[in-house]
Amino acid sequence: MVQQSAPASDSVPAGTVTTDIPARLDRLPWSRWHWMIVIGLGTVWILDGLEVTTVGNIAGRLSEPGSGLAVTSAQITGITAALYVAGACLGALFFGRLTDRFGRKNLFMITLAVYLTATAMTALSFAPWWFFLFRFLTGFGIGGEYAAINSAIDELIPSKYRGRVDLIINGSYWLGAIGGSLLSIVALNTGIFPENVGWRLTFALGVLLGLVILLVRRHVPESPRWQIMHGHDDEADALVGSVEKTIEKEKQRRLPPAEGEITVHRRGTVGFLDIARTVFRTYPRRTVLGLALFVGQAFLYNAITFGFGAILTTFFHVSTGGTGYYFAVISAGNFLGPLLLGRLFDTVGRRIMISSTYLLSGVLLFATAWLFDRGSLDATTLTACWCVVLFFASAGASSAYLTVSEIFPMETRAMAIAFFYAIGTAAGGISGPLVFADLTKSGVVGDTVLAFCIGAGLMCAAGLVAAVLAVKAEGRSLEDIATPLSSARQPG
Repeated sequence: MVQQSAPASDSVPAGTVTTDIPARLDRLPWSRWHWMIVIGLGTVWILDGLEVTTVGNIAGRLSEPGSGLAVTSAQITGITAALYVAGACLGALFFGRLTDRFGRKNLFMITLAVYLTATAMTALSFAPWWFFLFRFLTGFGIGGEYAAINSAIDELIPSKYRGRVDLIINGSYWLGAIGGSLLSIVALNTGIFPENVGWRLTFALGVLLGLVILLVRRHVPESPRWQIMHGHDDEADALVGSVEKTIEKEKQRRLPPAEGEITVHRRGTVGFLDIARTVFRTYPRRTVLGLALFVGQAFLYNAITFGFGAILTTFFHVSTGGTGYYFAVISAGNFLGPLLLGRLFDTVGRRIMISSTYLLSGVLLFATAWLFDRGSLDATTLTACWCVVLFFASAGASSAYLTVSEIFPMETRAMAIAFFYAIGTAAGGISGPLVFADLTKSGVVGDTVLAFCIGAGLMCAAGLVAAVLAVKAEGRSLEDIATPLSSARQPG
């Protein structure tokens, strides 16, 4: 139900509105409609995992004569990775701003289109500059996806399930990583595809899967929460009413009445000054938390994990074509973490689970570094150690996206996700590949141990920050966790 005390225009919302739509969304039981949201929005992370893993695993082939590109393996794992991440950071900021202004649905359609176009162009690469350019633009699209998708998911999924769903969706990246690892094995087999064709087909497959996702995504609605804040009250009420009728028919029972309303004094577009004031002045502790979580996980993954193939070939003499098998195994460990631990973030609680997953992964990585330094590991046992480390690290890393998407006000949600993603990923994802590419390829055990220890130290530091600053968000409405800027009830 929506009650207006003044009219609102589509271009500049105005007036006061009292609504129970957030409460109606949060009290919905899990249904087929929610599965449609998950599939339409969440499966793009599978494509991201497929993309990044494929590029890492085919780096050796691209640097070989006959690949069609005159690049070195170091350029692929270093420069290309840094450009991809730089594009993702800029894309997150650019599209994050537009997502808060023009709506979740408009932008998550555009960002996927950008991603698909750039991926298709990557498959047609004929020179290094072309490959580098479209890796940057692919990252630009995927960065926008992070802002648009995470904000939409959190606003559409009931509060009871929000934590586990968000974690599993972000963790599905590793399903794509498994596919990318296995796909690279086939693509690198010159008995099946010529050297200059196989790697191109991996990108073409990503485009094909993305088109399927695009067709499903057409049916994902706009966020009713965003519609209320921007003057589209009738559309929001009609959408939620339709969903309620659909779910009642599916469950064959009446839904309980929603409890709780919120009154907002709608305003025009929130400017960058308002966003900065909200992030740094109103919620400084939450800002420190978000930065710590993102920097820690970004260094662990972008700076170290994506150099795993180089470690295998350099220290254990695993063939280039065989690294995909090992990476598929650690990717499985990454996915199982959010899948099996996700429910605990909604039941045991955010603070305990976020801090413990970060601390456990950091401590276990220190132990792995010690064993590696002693020469106690081979390719198989190192992979086993990484599986255990990343089981916890993946759940923690996914919770970073969950955290920043739910602890800041509605009007700034997409931009907040974009800001923390960009800052954290730039710190670990741009500098990391450039610095750690040399450490993991040097052939000096001590250099790789140093890389492990830096990642472990930052994860432990982030875990300690979470133990003190994490917000009790489990089972709570987004509007209760962070009062909207336009709410009649402001944080005191």
